[in-house]
Amino acid sequence: MSDASSAPWLASYAPGVPHHLDAPTGSLIDLIHESVAQYPDRPALEFFGRVTTYAELGEQIDRAAEGLRKLGVQQGDPVAIVLPNCPQHIVAFYAILRLGAIVVEHNPLYTPRELRHQFEDHGARVVVAWNKVVETIQDFPDDIAQRHIVSVDVTRAMPFGTRAALRLPIAKAREAREALTTDVHDTVTWRELVASDRIEPHIHAPRVGDVALIQYTSGTTGRPKGATLTHANLLANAAQARAWVPEIPRGTSVVYAVLPMFHAYGLTLCLTFAMSMGARLVLFPRFDPDLVLKVVRKHPPTFLPAVPPIYERLTAAAAEQGVSLEGISIAISGAMPLSASVVEPWEAKTGGYLVEGYGLSETSPVLMANPVATTRRAGTVGLPLPDTEVRVVDPDAPTEDVPAGERGELVVRGPQVFSGYWNRPEETAEVFVDDPDGGAPWFRTGDIVTIDDGGFVRIVDRIKELIITGGFNVAPSEVEDVIRQHPDVADCAVVGMPDEHSGEHVVAAVVLQPGATLDPEAIRTAVRDRLTPYKVPRRVVEVDDLPRSLIGKVIRRQVREQLEA
Repeated sequence: MSDASSAPWLASYAPGVPHHLDAPTGSLIDLIHESVAQYPDRPALEFFGRVTTYAELGEQIDRAAEGLRKLGVQQGDPVAIVLPNCPQHIVAFYAILRLGAIVVEHNPLYTPRELRHQFEDHGARVVVAWNKVVETIQDFPDDIAQRHIVSVDVTRAMPFGTRAALRLPIAKAREAREALTTDVHDTVTWRELVASDRIEPHIHAPRVGDVALIQYTSGTTGRPKGATLTHANLLANAAQARAWVPEIPRGTSVVYAVLPMFHAYGLTLCLTFAMSMGARLVLFPRFDPDLVLKVVRKHPPTFLPAVPPIYERLTAAAAEQGVSLEGISIAISGAMPLSASVVEPWEAKTGGYLVEGYGLSETSPVLMANPVATTRRAGTVGLPLPDTEVRVVDPDAPTEDVPAGERGELVVRGPQVFSGYWNRPEETAEVFVDDPDGGAPWFRTGDIVTIDDGGFVRIVDRIKELIITGGFNVAPSEVEDVIRQHPDVADCAVVGMPDEHSGEHVVAAVVLQPGATLDPEAIRTAVRDRLTPYKVPRRVVEVDDLPRSLIGKVIRRQVREQLEA
């Protein structure tokens, strides 16, 4: 699709945004090597005030890659990362890729049950893990035990004064030095790993078509599965992001990583896009408005990818503390709807743009975004990025387009779209549909949309039953499986209810066993013990029965309507 009739969005692009990009070549390692070569003395990373230059970053990647090679990592091996945002995370990511191996990202706050499922699925035999979660991984059964665990103390990447300040409140003064040593037994420490020699240039490097990343996602309604993304997918999405914001300068821009890099959104816009721009990437292990504003006082971000609650809290905290947000020229919001009540105060305080985008883990993840211009359209997720093709089809007959302007399921294809789920050919087949003209297949997003005359896409409903809370996906069936194991619960349905701050919040409708009395906190505790906190229902509501289809399946849409009433 390249003409105005088949791709009306091209006419709505902001000035300077190309309609087409060259196909990616090389690999993500070439991306980081180019920035190291062009900007060796410029800041690459900042963590609690400690700066790593691009030359230093390149050396650390080479040493960590050689350390991993000595641990047996080979081309095509999955290697797990279980880390918060920190310099070691970025070094590990590129070191794994340098060997032609595959990065598998994990949320370090997941419960043992959630982590174990993913480890059983991908089978990684080497893991780079935050020292706080190493024992959890060591407790996995022998059949999924790792040969090697690299234990990372993230505080070692901080200035010494910051490390001491973090630890002293919980340690006696005379024990402060010992308290700073937190290496875990039976592991390789990160210090040992990066003490290796630099990897030899002739050691195999990845190719553009190789799998680079396994990104776990709940997909439609089932348990998390790994979307496999190639170097080509991730390179293409980074290039599309660069093309969308041509006004951001290379080599001098500042990007804040307030989004977790284990999430596809944070990974692409912070870890690959920022590094390809030669940007100063300021890392925050978690979002803390006070900590962010402390850095804003020194050097505000040129580019800030985040989610609506972050913009809302930063605006309020800046006003309260008298901190200027001027200089934040571009902010991209994703993962949940962006309202005018967030945009207007943000743009008034910064003098820059705050625009909404859209994507999925399966698409690297960015598919579309509003133009960074006055032509943006509030309430839409914007326009397809360069080389991204979209159609709106009948969900029950996905090879047939619906009439222009009408509701239908969004199907997409482009260089950033994945090829399938890790070791799940049947589930892969379910999300692709053949092209009616014999071209490449289309990926089914599961979102119901309309496209207006200008090519702007508006999401109006979801076929998939995922709950999106604070930018994270929650599969209802995963929460239901835990709740049904509670002795007082006969049956349950989990749905998302609208929330002005987090997009949706999780609500459980439960049918109790005969004679049982509802104890919402006991049910919430049962979930909290087995699933990460954002999956815990905010409310638990007793119902007499659950609406079901003719084949006995619970109709969550009707449950939601029942709760709304």
